[in-house]
Amino acid sequence: MSDKPNDLPARVAVLEEIAAATKLGIAEIRADIRHLASDLPAGLRAEMRQTSSDLRAGIQQTSSDLRAEMRQTSSDLRAEMRTLRVEHRSDFGWLLGIMLTGYIGLLGVMAHGFHWF
Repeated sequence: MSDKPNDLPARVAVLEEIAAATKLGIAEIRADIRHLASDLPAGLRAEMRQTSSDLRAGIQQTSSDLRAEMRQTSSDLRAEMRTLRVEHRSDFGWLLGIMLTGYIGLLGVMAHGFHWF
């Protein structure tokens, strides 16, 4: 095919052929899948259903276990945060006291240096 603008109908015709062949191929694949599904023994179908339901139940159990673990972890984290908050308040009091004592001491040294007392 050339790149001339008047070749557009030929290109469209090729694309329509490809689309028709693809549509036919998809229809054949669907028919093959239906045929294979109808050929499955009833026992195998029942086993597949049972496996599927077991898998769903396992996923639901795992999901509920994860949720419970996340709730427990969240409550543990909250308790730890409360403990840290109390410790920070206590540490802040100590820090403030040490800073004030240091400032008072520094002011005393400065006052002595300036011969104020």
